[in-house]
Amino acid sequence: MAASAGSLLSVCVLCAAILRTGFGLHTASAVYGETIAIPCGQDIVEGLLFGKWKYEKNDGTAVFVASRSAVKNKFSFDDVPEYNGRLNLSENYTLFISGARISDEKRFVCMLITADNVFEEPTVVKVFKPSSKPEILNQPIFLETGKLNKVGECVSKDSYPDGNITWYRNGKVLEPRDGVVVIQSTKERNATSGLHSVQSSLQYMATKDDIDAEFTCAVTYHMPNGQISTESDLAIFDIYYPTEKVTIQVHSPRNTVKEGDNITLKCIGNGNPPPQEFLFYPPGHDEGIIGSSAYPIIDIRRNASGDYKCSLLNKNMIASTTVTVHYLDLSLTPSGEVTKKVGEALSVSCIPSASKNVSVTWLKNHKILPQPSFKNLQYQDSGLYECETYLLEVDGLRKKETLRLTVEGNPRLKLSKKANSDGKTKTITYEVEGFPKPEVQCTSNGNGGFLNKTEETTLSNGKYSAKIIISPEENVTVVCSAENKLGKEVRFLNVSAINIVDRDEPNGRSEDNNDHAKLIVGIVVGLLLAALVAGLAYWLYMKRSSSASKHVGKELGNTEENKKLEENNHKSEA
Repeated sequence: MAASAGSLLSVCVLCAAILRTGFGLHTASAVYGETIAIPCGQDIVEGLLFGKWKYEKNDGTAVFVASRSAVKNKFSFDDVPEYNGRLNLSENYTLFISGARISDEKRFVCMLITADNVFEEPTVVKVFKPSSKPEILNQPIFLETGKLNKVGECVSKDSYPDGNITWYRNGKVLEPRDGVVVIQSTKERNATSGLHSVQSSLQYMATKDDIDAEFTCAVTYHMPNGQISTESDLAIFDIYYPTEKVTIQVHSPRNTVKEGDNITLKCIGNGNPPPQEFLFYPPGHDEGIIGSSAYPIIDIRRNASGDYKCSLLNKNMIASTTVTVHYLDLSLTPSGEVTKKVGEALSVSCIPSASKNVSVTWLKNHKILPQPSFKNLQYQDSGLYECETYLLEVDGLRKKETLRLTVEGNPRLKLSKKANSDGKTKTITYEVEGFPKPEVQCTSNGNGGFLNKTEETTLSNGKYSAKIIISPEENVTVVCSAENKLGKEVRFLNVSAINIVDRDEPNGRSEDNNDHAKLIVGIVVGLLLAALVAGLAYWLYMKRSSSASKHVGKELGNTEENKKLEENNHKSEA
């Protein structure tokens, strides 16, 4: 019985080629390295004995790889080297192949076998391998305008099926164009893995518009879900182009140039890379001076003003600029320390010389005033005079000259007096004028030394005042002298005793030299001696009068006569 059953199975398998029933061609897609799932593709038929999987070679022969018994619910795998350990078969006869390879792309057939029939369902297996991220290799350092430049080679490796490379500039596709865009692509397949590598080279005619342009390449390949594109990193190139224009610039510490500045002329070409050598043409140099892009001028002078030029070494594309060196001079006559006398005249002039029109400002003791005119110098004209001018347009260009004027004069002294309200003192006031400041000293014939005075107060420039308080018991003469290096003046003032009201009197007379002063001193000494003699005579007279008065009183005893005699005595004393 068993023998007859085996014979029946063999007959059914052999007749499968004749009794095939096809239900259409299916496709099973898988990603390289993952598990391939191949459904049987049809419902399980009644009376199923077992199911088998096979694949077909290119020559049409079949290779069985797996089978499963429906009766015993057991499965087995054929000894096929490339699938050993990679297969699995589910109860619904789905075939699983782990570690998908490119060689797994075959036509697999699911066979369901009954006692009287064989049902076959073919499925085509497709394997996909994503491409590696494309890279732009062999990039140049720069692209030069006016010629075809090799931008690089875009390479993408290990894809299946093979991919296609596209070049982009700023996100837009670069299409081949004669003499402008040249693209060459190649593909290779690894004989062992079956994976593809694609490569594309780009040659490109660059222009100045390609400054900062972004070049990329992308590979497009197929996956189970459809087409996928992967883009390379950006490639940005320095664009080299020839100089088309030359400019010249003036670099100085400020917006303007003043005498004494250090400046630098810079010649710039707009090419890339910029030219490094130029010809400079200062005023009067027609042949040019070769140098780098910088031409320094140290401590520039006013005679350096003029047109400056520069050019490329081939003397093309000349650029020029005008340099104006601003300057400012100031002449003050007289200047420094100047000494004059009261009443004299002084002519003062302050003349500027500048690269532009300027005005002059006068200051005295740091306060602005009109231009001074000295026709009759006075003490108040002394002081520090400053003549100042500056150029508003040029920062730091300012000049100032100074004149320190000193007005000198001989001493002039004036004395005055008044009785104080206390009835016990009198005040002598002196006013003195002169420069240098005179030294004033006062004496009186009733005092052997100098009289004390109050602290001097300043009345005006060169004029001072002080007071002397005295208590004369008798008439005195106050003598005051004022002296500086230019001369001396002496004045005297008669002052009555404190019980006598003073009347205004002349100040005495003034002597402007030492001889006159000696004469006055002699007169004063003579007066003092005369007063001494008069005092002695007066004393003798009073003594005799006193004796006579007493004798008359005794003789006459007449009170009325005594009174008259006393009155006569007083009149004589006055």
